[in-house]
Amino acid sequence: MAITINIYYTGKNGSAMDFAQEMTQSGVVSAVRAEPGNLKYEYFFPLDDPETVLLIDRWENQAAIDAHHKSEMMGKIAALREKYGLRMRVERFQEL
Repeated sequence: MAITINIYYTGKNGSAMDFAQEMTQSGVVSAVRAEPGNLKYEYFFPLDDPETVLLIDRWENQAAIDAHHKSEMMGKIAALREKYGLRMRVERFQEL
């Protein structure tokens, strides 16, 4: 049962966009995509909210998510989120 997590990162003065760009350019995005069980890790930008970035994060199952949460990448993601002063809103969807 695949699990999709939508994470809305919101900041100020373009910080959410800067965060997504640094995540991509630093190689964190590629590393997460290479983790076992990752099916999708993509950023999108709402047209009506320039201070928010949407991450669509999809995994094969809960075990893959748990392993990701224990990985080195989570520390890097948290540090960048803090660097850019972002707030998060999370939605979770599970296929039946």
